[in-house]
Parts: sequence; structure tokens; C-alpha cells
Amino acid sequence: MVAADEFEEILKQVRQFVRNRVVPREQEIADSDAIPDDLRRQAADMGLFGYAIPAEYGGLGLDITQDVRLGFEFGYTSLAFRSMFGTNNGIAGQVLVGFGTEEQKGRWLPSLASGEVTAAFALTEPEAGSDPSGLKTTAAPDGDGWVIDGGKRFITNAPIAGLFVVFARVRPADAAGSGIAVFLVPADAPGVAVGPKDSKMGQEGAWTSDVTFTEVRVGADALVSGEVDAGFRAAMTVLARGRLHMSAMAVGLMERALDESVAFAAHNRQGGRPVGDYQLVQAMLAEQKSLCMAGRAMAAEAARLWLTGEDRRLAPSATKLFCTESAGRVADLAVQVHGGSGYMRGVPVERIYRDVRLLRLYEGTSEIQKLIVGRELMRGARA
Repeated sequence: MVAADEFEEILKQVRQFVRNRVVPREQEIADSDAIPDDLRRQAADMGLFGYAIPAEYGGLGLDITQDVRLGFEFGYTSLAFRSMFGTNNGIAGQVLVGFGTEEQKGRWLPSLASGEVTAAFALTEPEAGSDPSGLKTTAAPDGDGWVIDGGKRFITNAPIAGLFVVFARVRPADAAGSGIAVFLVPADAPGVAVGPKDSKMGQEGAWTSDVTFTEVRVGADALVSGEVDAGFRAAMTVLARGRLHMSAMAVGLMERALDESVAFAAHNRQGGRPVGDYQLVQAMLAEQKSLCMAGRAMAAEAARLWLTGEDRRLAPSATKLFCTESAGRVADLAVQVHGGSGYMRGVPVERIYRDVRLLRLYEGTSEIQKLIVGRELMRGARA
């Protein structure tokens, strides 16, 4: 854990970078569907590719409460910016941090922390999204290694990845475990093929694509933790942790939408008066502000509960459900406050409206979060 005063300086620098360097280039990112190279280099120099990776492997070593506070800042701008280094710190990198052997950590984490290598979390398939139990990708023993076959879909950062963290079924689920393992597969391994970039509704600059694995051979040292049944546990753990970061991103995006709404309401006029003078517009601003405050408090508290170990299941899901659904509402209100202007390309709230929609889908849909929360409540009642 980074000391409080040191973290406050990191947070200040990130806030200034996001608002002074990234925000002014949001349209450039959207138009080019890419993060400019100079912003990538600056992010790497600031340690952002490894902020959640332990210091002994070259990262900043921030804990989850600090991670969430950074997430508030990252969410304030184009979500593609955070996506560039998000998998290194989040769902892909945390598989290594939490479940990798010392050899695996030493081999990969320093490169992830520096930004030399981008990792991709290869879990989702056409028939397995929020629920990984439906995995069709297989890994079969082959001498002292494994052969992986299958296909993945919507894999973030796949077009630029140097490492795929691949989940595969080694046997049907049985009394011994889930039968799902996770492997470290270099992107240049023979048999790995990355499809063209997906064309998405929003989040331009955050690249996703399909990935296929055709008789991809990896050594025994590619099996994360060295245990066949570690895959399902690793997936559930890192996804739950990632939900806290997604919640923080949603809060940051809500706060940006609110700021854009207030600025528009204060400076644009209808009938000779600022639109913000009208009470129904003020009511929309009040609803936005309330959701922002509630989301920020909820995400901070859920991160605290994760750090102490008090709740690593229900709270992340409830928080992601509330924050991402609220972000959709705040973005919708932001467009409404802007009126017809909010429907025009090039206006920040129009982009935010499109970008925010994905937050309710990835790393577990809102429906999956409801199932998790409901199940945990009933489990607690039975106990």
C-alpha cells in the first residue's frame, strides 16, 4: 500500500493529466479511433500501466481503495484512455498478481507494469459471457504441455496484446472442481489469430476483437498457479474486483456529464434566460448530483469492504449494478438538459451517452449482478 501523502500526490498528478491533457483531445481520440502515441508514452511514464501491480514487480502497488479513487479520475474523460492500460492493472494483470507462480509473476508483471506488454483477458466466448461455465475453448494435455483450441469474442486490447490470459476447459465440471484452467499465451505463439477490430456503438479508441486459438501449444509453465482448477476461481475473483473499478469509472463519467450539464445550463439561454433558471432543468441537475454523490460513496465503501476482506462478493456486484445503471440515467439526463444540442456528434454528452452503455454489459451484466446479490442475501439468511 502506498502511503496516504504519496498517493495524494499521485492522484493530483493523474487528475491534472486527465483534465489538462486528455480531455482536450477527446475528439481526436474519437475521430482517429486510437489513443495518440504521446499520451500513451506519458501514461507509461507516470506508471499508469502498473498502478495496481505490486512495487516489487515495477508497479505503484496501489490498493483497491486507491485504485477506486483513481478510477473516479479516469472516468472523467474518454473511457478508451483507461482501457489502454486497464487490463494490465485489472482483470488480466490481477490473475497473475493473485494466482500466478513466482516464476510467472517475474516473467510477465514487470513488462505489464512498464507498458512494454499489454495483456488481454480472454474469457468471453459466443456462448460464455458473464457466466464462464459455458466455455467451449479446450486445453488438452500434450506431453509436458498443453494444446489450446477455441475462439474468444469481444476481447479488449486484443489487437495490441502481447499476452493473452486464456481461460479453457480441461474437463467437464465434476466433484473435483470446475474443470476450467487459465493459461498465459504469448500473442506471437503459433496458432493464435486476432480478428479485425470490432466496430462498436461507442468507446472509440478502445479496441476489441475476436481471437482464435488453433492447436496452440504452450508449456507446463503456462498454466497459471500450476493448478488445473484455478481458472474459475481466478475469473470470479478478478471480475469481482474489477467491478469496483468499473463502478468508479461510472462515477467519474457521471460527474463529467453533470459538469457538462451545469455548464450548459448556466451559459445557454432560452426565452432570454439561462436554461438553468428553469425549475424543471434544475430538477434534472439535482437528480444527476444525487446519483453522483451516492455512487461515489457506495464505491468507496465497497472498496473498503474489499480491502478488509469483509465483503468481496455482494458489495462489488451491488455497487456495479447501482453505479452503472445510475450512469446511464445521468447520461440520459445530460442529453435532455442540452436539448437538441445533446444529440449532435462532437458534443461531449452525446459521446458519453454512447460510451456509458457498455458499462452495464461487460465484467458481468446488470442482470448477473442482480442474481449474485440475490443469491448472497439468501445464502446469508440460510446461514
